[in-house]
Amino acid sequence: MNLTVYLAGEIHTDWRDRLTSAAKKDNLPLTFVSPQTNHDRSDGIGEAILGKQPGPLYTDAAASDINNFRTKVMLEKADIVIALFGEDYKQWNTAMDASAAITLGKPTIIIRPEKFIHPLKELSNRANVTVETVEQALDVIKYIYE
Repeated sequence: MNLTVYLAGEIHTDWRDRLTSAAKKDNLPLTFVSPQTNHDRSDGIGEAILGKQPGPLYTDAAASDINNFRTKVMLEKADIVIALFGEDYKQWNTAMDASAAITLGKPTIIIRPEKFIHPLKELSNRANVTVETVEQALDVIKYIYE
């Protein structure tokens, strides 16, 4: 059984590479998708498709529309969503993706460090599983195949 896993979360660390490499090493039948991880491409997609915008607010809005469209398609196709809340970056997009996944009824795993227990308590309560490491998240998925 091949499952599609949407990897929501910050794009500044190698967590996706670590998770996908470990899954490959374990021969897990998983396909991984994610939001656009090229920050410049994500920020510029509105103007790349729609042309020059009249100002920064319009540039952001155009990019947001297209990125939200892409995310919606990926989330709806996913069988599982993993949302990583890292230590160092603002996590608005991660929170949005996790809450959208939960609203869609997608099985959701949240990864968050111990220091985020309190700020993420409501979201963690709605997710199916909350863990502290990428490895624990993958172990949860491995359990499906036992």
